[in-house]
Amino acid sequence: METHIPHSDYTQIEELIASEASPVGIDAKKTHIIILYKLEQIEQRLDKLEAQLRSSQK
Repeated sequence: METHIPHSDYTQIEELIASEASPVGIDAKKTHIIILYKLEQIEQRLDKLEAQLRSSQK
């Protein structure tokens, strides 16, 4: 399954994680930090939604 990422978003992410010092062309540490940060944001949003759902079911 292929995910479509808008070109402008793709370019922005590519520029953010790029590293000429890396043999693979990206800064792995920076990339992982961004992924973990975004996952934390998703988790927080999910927690809020679950709390809202619980309170609306009472």
